[in-house]
Amino acid sequence: MSSTRGATDKPALRRAVLSRRAALGEEQRARAAAAALDALLPLVEGTPGGTVAAYLAVGTEPGTAGLLAALADRHVRVLLPVLLPDHDLDWASAADGVQPGPYGLLEPAGPRLGRDAVADCSLIVVPALAVDRAGHRLGRGGGSYDRALPRTHGLVVALLHDGESVVELPAEPHDAPVDALVTPSRGLVRLREREGESA
Repeated sequence: MSSTRGATDKPALRRAVLSRRAALGEEQRARAAAAALDALLPLVEGTPGGTVAAYLAVGTEPGTAGLLAALADRHVRVLLPVLLPDHDLDWASAADGVQPGPYGLLEPAGPRLGRDAVADCSLIVVPALAVDRAGHRLGRGGGSYDRALPRTHGLVVALLHDGESVVELPAEPHDAPVDALVTPSRGLVRLREREGESA
């Protein structure tokens, strides 16, 4: 993906990534799901009782079902997002199962924990269409994670297919960066440090 600047380029970039993803075969999709599992499980093992925020992958996104199942097997508390009418995110426990949501997506069925619940998570796994070297993330355009991520204190990791880690993306002041990314060929790549973190 070529490097461009300016918010007006984002719709074209989204279309390009989604077109490439539509052409991915089952083997490539399985590799992305396996990479997420291999890269992220070591981050939570050894920290029993921790809380992770993740999401239910849809369509051509790198799969998260295996990761969510492995976290549950290890008794890690997992929060899943609930899309609110203002496009912000509330959170609820994955342990209570899922149900159809108002936007045609599955969402957690349990009690809502509030927008600030994500602040208690040591790891926040987010979807992305692309991420650049500075941690700028290209999302779907709704701004939900740009609203939610400033409340976080844990490590924010985006899941990508190969070819979606790029040199530079258009960025705006309200865009919330991620700390790391995962791709099948590179595994976990840390991009920036949180305040108080040491390398």
